Amino acid sequence: MSFYDLSEKDRILKKDEIAEAILCSVTQNDFDIALPYFADEDTYIRKAAYQAVGKLYVKQADIREAILSWLSSLYQYAHENVRQTVIYAAGEIAAKHFEDAAALLEKGLIDPHHSVRNAVTGGLKNAGSKNPSTLAFFEKHIKSSDPEIRRLVLHGLELRGRTHPQEIIGLLRELQFEKNKRVRDMLIHVLGQISYKKGCFSFVVKQLEGWENKDVFTAFAKEAIEVHGRYEKFSELTQMQVESFFVAKGIEL
Repeated sequence: MSFYDLSEKDRILKKDEIAEAILCSVTQNDFDIALPYFADEDTYIRKAAYQAVGKLYVKQADIREAILSWLSSLYQYAHENVRQTVIYAAGEIAAKHFEDAAALLEKGLIDPHHSVRNAVTGGLKNAGSKNPSTLAFFEKHIKSSDPEIRRLVLHGLELRGRTHPQEIIGLLRELQFEKNKRVRDMLIHVLGQISYKKGCFSFVVKQLEGWENKDVFTAFAKEAIEVHGRYEKFSELTQMQVESFFVAKGIEL
């Protein structure tokens, strides 16, 4: 039975069961206790597992070292669901203790399976939205020689950028002449995502107008119009206002 086939009461009990299993698995150093939850095909069972790890890490400082060692050992398992859950757990830890989880996130960046690599982006988004310590990690990897790493790290900046665009715009500028299409497309995506909150559109526009690569501004215009339409209920400006702004700028849409 999947997680959301359970009643609300039983979902709470299931989360308690998973949290208890993880605590026992860590303290007894018995991976088999937690492994079924980390490997489960149900996304929400795995989510309950990695969120439980994050909560345990915050609550029980005396076993943090044991938790990190336990996660590192679990990461060696062949099943990609297990490795993915480990990386998401690292993201939960990183939200408050980024330096403790950075080594696991770096392993995930070069994992052979796409679902595990994508979990790094999820972990970075989660941590970045809460913890400014993530910025050093982004600075380290944003110009990696591996385009996949650049793409993953770039995407991970998204939530930090929505609330603190001034902190990440310099990192984004580093990629204004990006040659790889997937990374270039991600750059435009992130610029669009950080443009729709209050005060952000004018800030991003002003910054981009100072970039050497003017093609980025044109691509951003089209993305920003689409984003302001998709998130119009949450945007400071309407889609029509944004479109009119770019038309007045002479941008061909």
